[in-house]
Amino acid sequence: MGIISYVKEEIQVIRERDPAIKSNMEVFLYPSFRVILRYRLAHKLYLKKHYFLARWISQRGARKTGIEIHPGATIGKGLFIDHGSGVIIGETTIIGNNVTLYQGVTLGGTGKEQGKRHPTLEDNVMVSVGAKILGSFTIGENSKIGAGSVVLEEVPPNCTVVGVPGRIVRMDNKKVPRMDMDQVHLPDPVLEDIRKLQEENIRLHGELRKLVREMRKAEKRGDYDEDL
Repeated sequence: MGIISYVKEEIQVIRERDPAIKSNMEVFLYPSFRVILRYRLAHKLYLKKHYFLARWISQRGARKTGIEIHPGATIGKGLFIDHGSGVIIGETTIIGNNVTLYQGVTLGGTGKEQGKRHPTLEDNVMVSVGAKILGSFTIGENSKIGAGSVVLEEVPPNCTVVGVPGRIVRMDNKKVPRMDMDQVHLPDPVLEDIRKLQEENIRLHGELRKLVREMRKAEKRGDYDEDL
């Protein structure tokens, strides 16, 4: 793909997913656009084993945009990084097509192990604000990772994950559309557990009040057993 075709494609991706962009010229100021262009160049140099030059280009991009993409990462078409400050993408990360990352996302490793040590994100994955995906495993296509989640194990396709550590709270084989940017209306398992505890507490209070009333009635009748 020529540079002009690539630039046109990136402009379209950003304008599709960020309603704040009002013109094509604004895209050239967009951090995601600038850092992805630098990444593509750095990645080519990395594959040719020009490691120092590749890192130099990527680090300049990180200083200017706040988005750090290791030149060794493999990234498909249509990656969209919204705002992007604090985003980190590790060396052995693999990202499919049409993936969306929000600010503060980390695609990192869990130590100094060798080989593949960063996650793989398949097509159409969305990772919300501040989420951390740590380790060498796969996030299946069309999945959503909720804001602030910490994901430490594999996620099947078409799932929603929230919490610390991340838990799958929706897996119904209903695909998440490419343009679904909703990172707010996700299930909250902690809130659901609290509601269940509240319901159980109300039920137990009701049974206790009923037992107290029966004991008082028994006392009045004189058939209350004090040994109980």
